[in-house]
Amino acid sequence: MVFSGSRDYARIETESCLILAGVGRCVKGRAKTVREDLQFNIAGGLGFELPQMARVRQLFEHHGVDDVAKAVTDELARPEIMAKVKPGAKIAVGVGSRGVANIDVAVRALIGSLKAQGADPFVFPAMGSHAGGTADAQAALLAGYGVTESAVGAPVRATMDTVMVTELDDGTAIHMDRFAHEADGVVLINRVKPHTSFRGPVESGVIKMMIIGMGKINGATAIHGGHPMENFGEVLPRAAGALMEHIPFLFGVGMVEDAHDDTAIVEAMPAETLFAREPALQSRAKELMARIYIDDIDVLVIDEIGKEISGSGCDPNVTGHRNSPGFELPRVKKMVILDVTDATKGNATGIGSADVITHRLLSRVDFAATYANTVTSTYLEGARIPIPMKTGRDAVRLAVKTLIGVQPEDARIVRIRNTLKLAEIEVSTPLLDEVRGEDRMEILSEPSKVVFLDAA
Repeated sequence: MVFSGSRDYARIETESCLILAGVGRCVKGRAKTVREDLQFNIAGGLGFELPQMARVRQLFEHHGVDDVAKAVTDELARPEIMAKVKPGAKIAVGVGSRGVANIDVAVRALIGSLKAQGADPFVFPAMGSHAGGTADAQAALLAGYGVTESAVGAPVRATMDTVMVTELDDGTAIHMDRFAHEADGVVLINRVKPHTSFRGPVESGVIKMMIIGMGKINGATAIHGGHPMENFGEVLPRAAGALMEHIPFLFGVGMVEDAHDDTAIVEAMPAETLFAREPALQSRAKELMARIYIDDIDVLVIDEIGKEISGSGCDPNVTGHRNSPGFELPRVKKMVILDVTDATKGNATGIGSADVITHRLLSRVDFAATYANTVTSTYLEGARIPIPMKTGRDAVRLAVKTLIGVQPEDARIVRIRNTLKLAEIEVSTPLLDEVRGEDRMEILSEPSKVVFLDAA
């Protein structure tokens, strides 16, 4: 059988600027014709039926706080935090690019508390090279999360200019956002969670934001270019400690989410206790995070990826789709990604973790934003393009077709919306007996033919 690609994705253009550290100009991320008519042979074709799928609920405990704004306000009312805030002080509040639950509410409460103590706060994007590595795009990303001047009560000041504050013993430069550097004090607010690429006592949180996020593309590039990712658990605290000797870092606000993507913990961490408290929050985050309660999966189907979901587009802490310690489960043979979110604005970082994608996904990739992110990280495989298929159904069929020793009707298929939304998933009929034997899962529907948005 000759399988034909669609012409719908043949012309792919992106207008965003790709800013590379050390390149003093705007490089357009434009890709004209990818392929006018893609055809390739598939022995036996893809005419087989996929197994039916049933909706399944995964039972996670709820740990969400009742009032996020009050939780933030109460934390900032602690005497050791209040003592950090001086009347009239211009305070830079760093906010990142992740889709943190209730981030707009939390930032508004944070700004309100600072102003109540007489400070003059402003918000700045602390997100490294994200959003294509441009100031306007980073401000727009914050706006998409509801973090605007009118919404939070403080101006948003975005720049990609940095100041090289200090350097590590090995010569690695430590950069800092210029506006934040000019402020009288710095506060960072971020979700504390397991990182997608390395393990250590400190992973994703305030400390990483201080070095990678607040360092903008220059700082992120310097750290990534000077140290392998697997060493970040040691490098990031060391770099943060060096930086804090030279800047007025006041405190960080760490937010931990539960398995339902709700805010479970809010904690203000003054500079003096940051290196002790963040590892404790991270440990708790690992305990609370959602996972798939099926260890062996033939094909994992992910409806959408995006930078607001995970730094890797889809979180390998959930997918297990990596060959590195700490990411062993679940054991996934093939992975299919169907689309990107609207909120990610075409940044398809992590697309390379899939084996098969759809033409729709490929047509929505902003290559400039994606490449800026992956080049900065030095992990170029995150931007590699898997085999694109015309429809979601054919994408899944191709993944099933290429399983070794597995008949289509026996395929263990799991489908999730994204790696943050795991309370309800779909599983194929060969998995139902396993689901019935798992106390943390319950079947919600009878098996039926799988439905895709492309209606094919």
